[in-house]
Amino acid sequence: MGALLAAPACAASSACCFGSAACSLCCSICPTTKSSTTTRIMYAFLLFTSTFLSCIMLLPGIQNKLAENKWFCEGLNEYAGISCAHATGFQAVYRVCAATASFYLLFMLIMIGVKDSKDGRSSIQNGFWFFKYLILGALIVGFFFIRSESLATPLMYIGLIGGFMFILIQLILIVDFAHGLAEAWVTSYEESESNYCYAGLLVTVFGGFALALTAVIIMYIYYASGEGCGLPRFFVIFNTLLCVGLTALSLAPAVQEVSPRSGLVQAVMITGYVMYLTWAALINNPDKACNPSLISIFTGNSTDPSHKTDEGHYGIPLPAQSIVSLFLWFACLLYASIRNSSNTSLGKITGGGNTSDEAIQLSSSLNGADDAESQNSKRVYDNEEEGVAYSYSFFHFMFALASLYVMMTLTSWYKPSNDLSHLNSNMASVWVKIVSSWVCVALYCWTLVAPIIYPDREF
Repeated sequence: MGALLAAPACAASSACCFGSAACSLCCSICPTTKSSTTTRIMYAFLLFTSTFLSCIMLLPGIQNKLAENKWFCEGLNEYAGISCAHATGFQAVYRVCAATASFYLLFMLIMIGVKDSKDGRSSIQNGFWFFKYLILGALIVGFFFIRSESLATPLMYIGLIGGFMFILIQLILIVDFAHGLAEAWVTSYEESESNYCYAGLLVTVFGGFALALTAVIIMYIYYASGEGCGLPRFFVIFNTLLCVGLTALSLAPAVQEVSPRSGLVQAVMITGYVMYLTWAALINNPDKACNPSLISIFTGNSTDPSHKTDEGHYGIPLPAQSIVSLFLWFACLLYASIRNSSNTSLGKITGGGNTSDEAIQLSSSLNGADDAESQNSKRVYDNEEEGVAYSYSFFHFMFALASLYVMMTLTSWYKPSNDLSHLNSNMASVWVKIVSSWVCVALYCWTLVAPIIYPDREF
């Protein structure tokens, strides 16, 4: 156990390439880049390390070691409807992720009001990585000393709220990515008139809509056609109509007039994400008559071995939906870490991006050749002397929510009072994902109609 908790500290040795400008001098192999970008990447790596540790806690061997040491289950014979020893993995995940969220919330409070790199707290934000890993490790160990079974219930509700809030942020990132990619693709085609680029656009649009239509048919047949499946049927039909509506809105003459590059590329990406959220909701339906397992769909066998519980079984909630969710989570965090916040919808909403690359370059050119030489000698240069490139506090708040989202995803939005043999089946997860799909459609449609309603504002 001690070795596992010490693992994050071992990664601190890589901080040389991702630390402050002063630290970067010792690492000549790193490319020249901005301190704001390398800092975000380093914080993302810290979160990925914590997530990896959480996944390790779900391995049967680790759960067995925790059970043998009587961690958490001392004095308890049964928990959540099964042998208490088999619930240790979920309790461990709760504590690792709660500690990680606490770490980011602590830094969120510390970084409130930082305006530029001249603030003393900026050096804390951009350096001292070894000590940050030590703080995170200490928090994780501290949470593991809390053995009370009553801790899981408040953490579950906190995770439910935090996970939903991160989904909203994730939706903003996905919509922003859809607009950015589509505009870049169309611009590239208009400038080069490449047949390959045009073919790629056609394949993406028509192939994407074909996959979405196939998904609708499969979901309706297997998840919504049975008796008593009225609610799943409504979800499938209603979300399909929403996707048709947003596609039509993307091509509306009024929208094209103010946003000529809005079109089918964005629409097909949002449609695909809405279909994924719909499927993710349907496979969490506790009504098994309307929720056949993937194994039964492909094999025709109605018996789902994953729903069987025995005394030697440890719950490991990593179904296909959880894996896809973690992949999207990883992609969104990576996108948030490397994208210039001042150019993103998220950056505009949070008030980040008080400076720009142009301003930094102008300031550098005015400082003369000596300063330019000094900057070139540094692998990571300070691009926040005139103002921070992103909101430090909101960045940490977003990563705290991301930690809670990981906690809920790895435990399949587990409610402590549920039987672990039906871990993936709860209405809370169903409604979180369905409401998220509706918010995603509303957010995308707002990006289309807002320039029409408020023509004098920048969107």
